[in-house]
Amino acid sequence: MRSTPHINPTAPIAPTILLPGDPLRAKFIAETYLEDAQQFNAVRNMLGYTGTYRGTPVSVMGSGMGIPSISLYAHELIHEFGCTRLVRVGTCGALQSSVNLYDVVVAQAACSNSAFLDQYQIPGSYAPIGSFRLIDDVVRRAREADVPIHVGNILSSDTFYNANPTFNEAWQRMGVLAVEMESAGLYATAAHAGVEAVGIFTVSDSLVTGEATDAQARQTSFTTMMELALPLAQL
Repeated sequence: MRSTPHINPTAPIAPTILLPGDPLRAKFIAETYLEDAQQFNAVRNMLGYTGTYRGTPVSVMGSGMGIPSISLYAHELIHEFGCTRLVRVGTCGALQSSVNLYDVVVAQAACSNSAFLDQYQIPGSYAPIGSFRLIDDVVRRAREADVPIHVGNILSSDTFYNANPTFNEAWQRMGVLAVEMESAGLYATAAHAGVEAVGIFTVSDSLVTGEATDAQARQTSFTTMMELALPLAQL
């Protein structure tokens, strides 16, 4: 199997891959949920693993922070290694008072303040959306398990620390559920390649109430999100 500038595969990569931002979360998912997991990547310490979940091959790999990072990994995983179902599992900050700490958010669509979409030279404003098939399956299983879940528009922001103190207010008025930093790039990359993608998030902090979880919880405690994401490999 050939290498790319960012992935040097030492084991197979499955068609379905989970993409947490934190490579240590990828390690946690592999060790906790996958059977016979093998590490396939360690370039730049962006850890990747492949194993099986209920008998189905699944990979998991860190994607880093921000649209540039996740999009380059997604591009290589799709075009060089044959991934056809990319599932972002990450954290988000709630923008609405109805979205609580530890709730699950599924990104039906992803707004952005990034210039990433300019490369496609689309004569208008492209709206990056997730795969309805994947979203529908996640929502169905979440409701069956009585998991608090919200489905709708999110914001993929290029700025974690924004100099404009009113930045979030316009997005809140438009009903955007939460903010993170990657999904618009993932959705556009997947759409351009004709493959499926979905973003599933655990609310780690609220920009409405100021509540927040700690770093240890963000790395290891958001198990509901992971358990909703893994069965997508069996579709």
